[in-house]
Amino acid sequence: MSFPSLLERMTAAICAGDAEGAAACFTPEGVYHDGFYGEFRGRAEIARMVREFFFRDARDFAWAVSDAVSGGSTGYARYDFSYVSKIPGSEGKRVGFSGISCCELEGGLIRRYAEIFERAPVLVRLGFSDERILKSVKRWAALK
Repeated sequence: MSFPSLLERMTAAICAGDAEGAAACFTPEGVYHDGFYGEFRGRAEIARMVREFFFRDARDFAWAVSDAVSGGSTGYARYDFSYVSKIPGSEGKRVGFSGISCCELEGGLIRRYAEIFERAPVLVRLGFSDERILKSVKRWAALK
């Protein structure tokens, strides 16, 4: 399967709530590093992330991937992502952002998925307080 097709399969599975289908796009020890929730290792944890984090906090996902390129062991793509929040205080707000997916590939699957996007503006659009945004930014900075 080509890298663009693999990414499309993963993102479509996530948007459809198919946690196991998304996890199947990864190697057995694969890692999904989410820009909000952190790192999840292995297919079972990736599936749990989709079920217990993504769909706990959001619904009506839309994820469009473009310009996917791969040199064999590494792949990059641009994306536009949006969802409707289920987070208390932000319920019903649709927010979106653009980013870049960075993937390490092995045997036609994703060994490591990471993403780059601006987090703080999303939190502003969700209506989070300045204090909550600052706390989140400080936590992310400490992880680097």
